[in-house]
Amino acid sequence: MIRENKLYDEMKVGDTASITRVCTANDLYIFAHASGNLNPLHLPEQNGTTYSDAVAPSMWVGALVSAVLGNILPGAGTLYKAQSFTFTSSVHIGDELHVGVTVREKLPDRCIRLDTTITHRNGDLVAEGVAEVLAPARKICWDDSSVPECPIQRHRHFDRLLKACEGLPPLVTAVVVPEDKSSLGGAMLAAEHGLIRPILVGAAAIISEVAKEIGVDLTGVEIIDVRGDDAAAAAAAAVALVRAGKVDALMKGHLHTDALLHHVVKHDGGLRTSRRLSHAFVMDVPGLDHVLIVSDAAINITPDLAAKVDITQNAIDMALALGIDKPKVGVLSAIETVNPQIPSTLDAAALAKMADRGQIRGAVVDGPLAMDNAIDVTAAQTKGISSLVAGHADILIVPNLEAGNMLAKELVFVAQAEAAGLALGATVPIILTSRADGEKARLASCAIAALYKAWKDGGQARVHIDEAAQ
Repeated sequence: MIRENKLYDEMKVGDTASITRVCTANDLYIFAHASGNLNPLHLPEQNGTTYSDAVAPSMWVGALVSAVLGNILPGAGTLYKAQSFTFTSSVHIGDELHVGVTVREKLPDRCIRLDTTITHRNGDLVAEGVAEVLAPARKICWDDSSVPECPIQRHRHFDRLLKACEGLPPLVTAVVVPEDKSSLGGAMLAAEHGLIRPILVGAAAIISEVAKEIGVDLTGVEIIDVRGDDAAAAAAAAVALVRAGKVDALMKGHLHTDALLHHVVKHDGGLRTSRRLSHAFVMDVPGLDHVLIVSDAAINITPDLAAKVDITQNAIDMALALGIDKPKVGVLSAIETVNPQIPSTLDAAALAKMADRGQIRGAVVDGPLAMDNAIDVTAAQTKGISSLVAGHADILIVPNLEAGNMLAKELVFVAQAEAAGLALGATVPIILTSRADGEKARLASCAIAALYKAWKDGGQARVHIDEAAQ
């Protein structure tokens, strides 16, 4: 927006200007960083506060006056000399505020005195005072859209999933080869938070030594000793625990994923179901108002159409377990039209039609969609795409493992997302953590496994869609 300031001689007593502003959670986080005021009363989701009861700092409220003075009246070039305030009521997230200034007096030497008021939408007074400013010395026109954006790196969706696990019994989990600091520490962290009850499967002597190194007490923790450096034997022992009904989930430790899954997918003695095994990343992307599920980026290298049907259904089941009532599935390709020379567009169109015919259940599926128009409404509108999914995808089905792996890692390392997830399609959920995962991502993977198991057992999600939309 192009703006033009007002000089001292252009203003008269009684001139007014105003703005309307809605208080958001991001406003409070930005103010906390800028001011250094970390009072938990002012921070959403901190120390027991929620979106509804976090109180906006009075100085944030007062600072809104400077938006009117600096942008409109007098505008660019204005300098504050003094400001008084009396605050009469509090402001919370979601409140709409009206901020107004009125020229009260013109003083010598370009000085202007203005009455300042801030009210709620219904007219109730929030604050009032008097500002004294130095009016601009020269005429300025400027474009206020040139200010850089200020992204907020929050992972509130994972916080919501962790909270939803409260009251669930710990998920009995076989941790396979927890013989390094990362895998043992992650498992015991999840146990400390009540998400899992670990059964450690590996070389007992090595596990005990690692526990000493990281200061973890293994008293009361069951350890199944698999002698020697034999990850395959540990994986087989963990799968046997599942088949015996002793554990409800598997967690990958210090071994290659394929070494674990080799025993999971065995026709004789494995954990196969009628579905193909696939992995689904659950991404908590800053700025996105919902979790984003990406599949398959870890197991199936070049899946054919039949495999993609199972990959899609597994991802839908995960979304349902996380409280997304009717997930929107975007099947990705390089373009959003069917082109026989790009096989992934044919698969995407087939998956969409299969969902229409009930061969894929529980979701709205559309494709092919390019990445931009799958998640960005403006991009979809620009290309004239009319779809319930375009711009609103909860799930992204990628063409192959390479594309999915690149997408997931770009979201983590460029967009600052947190990534958790599970391997699905076996008789129990499989937690595949990485050494690069942070603490919250490890906990979130365990939380997702617990919520998925609860959904499978009870048929209802513990997370509700109204919470997911907050």
